[in-house]
Amino acid sequence: MASHIVGYPRMGPKRELKFALESFWDGKSSAEDLEKVAADLRASIWKQMSEAGIKYIPSNTFSYYDQVLDTTAMLGAVPDRYSWTGGEIGHSTYFSMARGNATVPAMEMTKWFDTNYHFIVPELSPATKFSYASHKAVSEYKEAKAVCSFTHSIVSASFSQ
Repeated sequence: MASHIVGYPRMGPKRELKFALESFWDGKSSAEDLEKVAADLRASIWKQMSEAGIKYIPSNTFSYYDQVLDTTAMLGAVPDRYSWTGGEIGHSTYFSMARGNATVPAMEMTKWFDTNYHFIVPELSPATKFSYASHKAVSEYKEAKAVCSFTHSIVSASFSQ
């Protein structure tokens, strides 16, 4: 029987991602340190799924903040106040959209239906120009393929959740 799951908790068994994010936000660690913790967690999760016999391993279910913000970044739908000038959206713009910074407020958050899960609300208007501004989905797909054995299929969950 072929098996698949939609996603997997991303914080880590000892909340490694939470601590890595807080350290990065406080300026105590680098973007490379944050990315290393995240990559190690993703690899560990994919290996666990593979070892458990999951046939279709999901990719692009990981997020530093939330999947709606990830999709907003992928589509380049960055509000003008963040002064993004195009190209790949980096940590500075991504986290400014999520948390704000000294000069601009964060994007609004709202609850997912009646749960306690919040997500960033995209700010779309007729003037919004879309562009492919985050290669996260493709990068994580390739990363998952490299981690998992050839006996498993990797699926991209670009718009899951």
